[in-house]
Amino acid sequence: MTLIDISPLIDPSIAVWPGDVPFERVVSLDMAEGANLTLSSMRTTLHVGAHGDAPSHYAAGGQDIASRALHYYVGPCMVLHIEGSRGRRIVPADLQGKRITATRVLLRTGSYPDPRTFNEDFASLSPELVEWLHGLGVITVGIDTPSLDPFESKGLEAHQALARRDMAN
Repeated sequence: MTLIDISPLIDPSIAVWPGDVPFERVVSLDMAEGANLTLSSMRTTLHVGAHGDAPSHYAAGGQDIASRALHYYVGPCMVLHIEGSRGRRIVPADLQGKRITATRVLLRTGSYPDPRTFNEDFASLSPELVEWLHGLGVITVGIDTPSLDPFESKGLEAHQALARRDMAN
C-alpha cells in the first residue's frame, strides 16, 4: 500500500477560516538558547490544513473523532479531478464518465489553490452528489477546499447529507 500525504505545511502563514484560531507555536525551552532540549506547544483550530471533520462538528449528537471507526479514513482511495467548479457546488453530472472504483473518494478541484490565502469562492459539494456517491458504496468523500459546503452556507447541506448517510469527510 502506498501512503500519499496531501496535507499542506502547517505554519504561521497557513490561512484559517475567517474568525477561527490561527496557527501559533510557542517555544518554552530552546537548545539554541542553552537548554538541554527544545520544548514547544502550539495552538490552532482543529480545522487547519487537510483534516477530517468529526460528525460532532456538524450534527447534534454526532460522534466525536475518537469514537469514529478508523476504516472510514484508512484504505483504498481514488482522486477525481473536477474542472471548472470554482464558486459552485459539484453535482453528479460533474462526475459523468468517471468510474468510481473505491469506497473513499477525494475530489481535486484546484479551486482553493493557495492554503496561505483564503478565498471564499471555492468549490463545494451538493447534497445530491453525497447521496449519489453513497448509492455507489462510497463511505468517505473529501475535497481540496476549506469546507464541503459553500463559504456562505449556514445550513451545511452537504455535511448534513453525510450525517444522514453515516459517511465521513
